[in-house]
Amino acid sequence: MIKKEYVYKIGILGKPHGVHGELQMQFSDDIFDRTEATYLILDIEGILVPFFMEEYRFRSDTTVLMKFIDVNTKEAAQELTGVEVYFPRKAIHSENQDFNWVQLVGFSLLNANDKVIVGTIASINTSTANFLFEVDKPASDRLLIPANEELITEIDSEARTITVDIPDGLLDL
Repeated sequence: MIKKEYVYKIGILGKPHGVHGELQMQFSDDIFDRTEATYLILDIEGILVPFFMEEYRFRSDTTVLMKFIDVNTKEAAQELTGVEVYFPRKAIHSENQDFNWVQLVGFSLLNANDKVIVGTIASINTSTANFLFEVDKPASDRLLIPANEELITEIDSEARTITVDIPDGLLDL
């Protein structure tokens, strides 16, 4: 069984395109194109299931037309509309790919000053010039921490932690 901690979300499937099982996919990471990936993982009613790619073609910087093996009709594609798409973390590391912020979603964020876990990275806010970690803090609201490479002191993929030198006073806000 594939566990959520072994994958990270890269997109969501949209409506079918044509009658031969092709689907539009909105993606936040094109890692499937930068590696030798043969499959993507779909969240089918809470179960992570690998779907092998037959072919794909880009429509824009954030949209691809995706054809999966054995999804051959518009009706079969329609059943996958709205399904979240994931990529296996192990495929990234084995391919020695360039770093992508989205890969850190789900990691625990540690404060470099005291090695205490601040919370879990829920998402990466890329809407501003300076990226931000959106951190779910236990018994609190979401916290925004600068996602700046100069502040990151360590990334441990095995432990799924990232250590950040958080500026003084930021946690008190």
